[in-house]
Amino acid sequence: MGRYVYDFSEGRRDMAALLGGKGANLAEMTRLGLPVPPGFTLTTEACRAYLDTGSEPAGLWSAVSAHLSAVESAAGRLLGQADDPLLLSVRSGARFSMPGMMETILDIGLNDDSVLGLAKASGNERFAWDSYRRLVQMFGSTVMGVDAGCFEDALADLKEARGVPDDVRLTADDLADLVETFKELVHRESGEYFPQSPAEQLRRSVLAVFQSWNGERARLYRRREHIADDLGTAVTVQRMVFGNLGPDSGSGVAFTRDPATGRPGLYGDYLPDAQGEDVVAGIRNTVPLTELERLDPESHARLSAHLRTLERHYRDLCDIEFTIERGTLWMLQTRVGKRTAEAAFAIAAQLADEGLITPDEALARVSGEQLARLMFPRFDTSHAGEPLVRGLPASPGAAAGAAVFDSAEAVRRAKTGEKVVLVRQETTPDDLPGMIAAQAVLTSRGGKTSHAAVVARGMGKVCVCGAEGLAVDVGERRFTAADGTVVQEGTIVSVDGSTGAVYSGTVPLTDSAVIRFLEDGCADEAATGAVAAVARLLARADAARRLEVRANADTPEDAARARRFGAQGVGLCRTEHMFLGERRTLVEAMILARDETEREAALSALLPLQREDFTGILEAMDGLPVTIRLIDPPLHEFLPDRTDLAVRVAAARAQGAEPAAHDAELLDAVNRMHEENPMLGLRGVRLGLVVPGLVAMQVRAVAEAVVRRTRAGGSPRAEIMVPLVGAVEELRIERAEVERVLAEVSQESGVPVHCPVGTMIELPRAALTAGRIAEEAEFFSFGTNDLTQTTWGFSRDDVEAAFFSAYLDKGIFSASPFETLDRDGVGRLVRIAVDEGRAARPGLKIGVCGEHGGDPASVHFFHAAGLDYVSCSPFRVPVARLEAGRAALEATDEGGGSDSR
Repeated sequence: MGRYVYDFSEGRRDMAALLGGKGANLAEMTRLGLPVPPGFTLTTEACRAYLDTGSEPAGLWSAVSAHLSAVESAAGRLLGQADDPLLLSVRSGARFSMPGMMETILDIGLNDDSVLGLAKASGNERFAWDSYRRLVQMFGSTVMGVDAGCFEDALADLKEARGVPDDVRLTADDLADLVETFKELVHRESGEYFPQSPAEQLRRSVLAVFQSWNGERARLYRRREHIADDLGTAVTVQRMVFGNLGPDSGSGVAFTRDPATGRPGLYGDYLPDAQGEDVVAGIRNTVPLTELERLDPESHARLSAHLRTLERHYRDLCDIEFTIERGTLWMLQTRVGKRTAEAAFAIAAQLADEGLITPDEALARVSGEQLARLMFPRFDTSHAGEPLVRGLPASPGAAAGAAVFDSAEAVRRAKTGEKVVLVRQETTPDDLPGMIAAQAVLTSRGGKTSHAAVVARGMGKVCVCGAEGLAVDVGERRFTAADGTVVQEGTIVSVDGSTGAVYSGTVPLTDSAVIRFLEDGCADEAATGAVAAVARLLARADAARRLEVRANADTPEDAARARRFGAQGVGLCRTEHMFLGERRTLVEAMILARDETEREAALSALLPLQREDFTGILEAMDGLPVTIRLIDPPLHEFLPDRTDLAVRVAAARAQGAEPAAHDAELLDAVNRMHEENPMLGLRGVRLGLVVPGLVAMQVRAVAEAVVRRTRAGGSPRAEIMVPLVGAVEELRIERAEVERVLAEVSQESGVPVHCPVGTMIELPRAALTAGRIAEEAEFFSFGTNDLTQTTWGFSRDDVEAAFFSAYLDKGIFSASPFETLDRDGVGRLVRIAVDEGRAARPGLKIGVCGEHGGDPASVHFFHAAGLDYVSCSPFRVPVARLEAGRAALEATDEGGGSDSR
């Protein structure tokens, strides 16, 4: 039998896997000598054992009893004693922070007798009955399964009957009556009475917290945050301290720096005469910590000192929950705080400047996903007009959508593709599905440390909280702004999470300060420290990374932008994109050609257009490699839609007329070329082998562009890539044609033209025969989009909408394999191809040009697999640069030395 219970004095912060984040950090604060109410932690192993068997592991409750006795001895009070009872809190605490997703029960130990003793001992009858009603409410909903809304309705009815705006105005007698109402409600809804035994309250509360690990909202949060389902939660049992004892008491949440912007300085919310749940729930608007300095300067000074201690100790932004009980400060929780993308970069740079972390650690503290968020557009407020309301900017960004007033409606509309803004008085953990579905969250109550703010920051969602001028009417499905403007459900609103302003309608967007910096190479003077931090950390990543970062670019404009964003070449130039628009008629002419003369004429017309395209891209990337992929998709994609053509031809014949000759000719061609599964049909290298002159035209266009750039004094580095090779014989034949044309242009121009010839590895057979293919290929580039499709047997255009959401919900995928590389299947093929390709051709250059090249997690895999470069869209280039640097540092840390392939 393992050990299932640890006292706070026995743990450390590096025991989070066993004690959960909350338990490990309470133990660490205890070790630091901070004022932590005594308690103990039931381990994640105990939780897993209970969930696996459905019963408590042997010896668990005897261990709990022994540790409870130590808490009782330290407090000088017993759980359940009638006079001045010891009360306990029971809280969840998973290894990874899951704010509000599991259960908490406070004030355990109160019953009909001990509430009277608590009133007498505290000298505050109202406080005692307030604590008792909280216990019945929490225990009833969490442990006994009563709908939480029933308690809220009863409380609202009482406040309305008494004519008071909030529960603080209710008297002791009011609260005593409310306790009886709550108990009757529990009995009516659950069929059992609220338990009077404190021991039973404790036991059932612990088991309820264990069970909440598998609650729907916890499972949904884990899926979104990619947290494993088999970790379990620890449970902390702790002596209660009370912030609801009067005006000299209160509770709050504090950060060592602003989690929204990263600005240094004590930051947070405080709520006098309240328990901690009131602060997080946002049921009353909090006051800033500067107000605590006025109300209780001694407690504020002690809190400031403790915050400095914790930040120095953890070397990071810390998030603290605290309670002041009649002038005595207690520290109830600390953790490394969630932060916005802007704050993440700013704080990492600041901590490095302060010497608390190294530059490499600063780089490890940020991510490509966060950088991508900073690159999102912002509102152009010069065209926004006056805001409807203003609130607290809790999580930055710009988002617009239809206002909706409950989670279910947000999810329903989002599934149809509509963008929505979730508007609530305050959010609860049950609103998580709606928060995920929404573009932004807007609340009329709560501060920057409320549930809405904390969860939105963690998810990177735009959020404005505590908009006091906002009257939310969920029943009528509308809100009213301070100026009387009524906004009905479905009306578009724009939410600015950076300023706290909310506008009517859709506000125009403008580039973010980070995009302007990347484009121009200089930061906007008005921008925050995040822009400078991005510049520094990108520079550090560039110095550390081994992987090159190239861009997928099909036009000179895309190539030029990618170069400004730091691309080291073009890893994929898709030549088929150059056949669209007005040029489609020339492709049609090639396809409809009745003989070699007509085909050559069509190809000759396409040649100068392709040459111009390649010349412009080579000029934009002068001196850097440009990998040009020969035409890949089936030719029917360049023809009109088969159904549209058939309808036009049939309609003409139905009217007794002959259809247009061109339409009839096109329909015959489309029918002739029709394939049941065109993505596995005549495309890629197969086109080059069966369509005479097509490859020669494209290669000549490349070669002549190289000649033109060379004569202009440039340094063109074109590479030619053959797509969809499955057999080395295909590549051997096509390479011979490529080299014939290159030699022809070299002889004609007098300019030596050498273009390395390589192939895309995008079929499982290519990966499994990579050794043979490498005999003919001078480089490999993995086309991971097609490799994923052909490995899984998925048609991406069909399956993502059909069943991917179900696969994600059921945990079959942790992420779409088209977004993050499937390491076990597709990744294994990549490793095989890398190993066998380099065994056959040492020094073989290998990259990736599928969409995975810009995915942060996939970049780490490609580094570990030994690739030379990744290629991605221009806007993902900075993300890939950052992650390539982080991957190199991560590999060095794991290997204990320098990174090498």
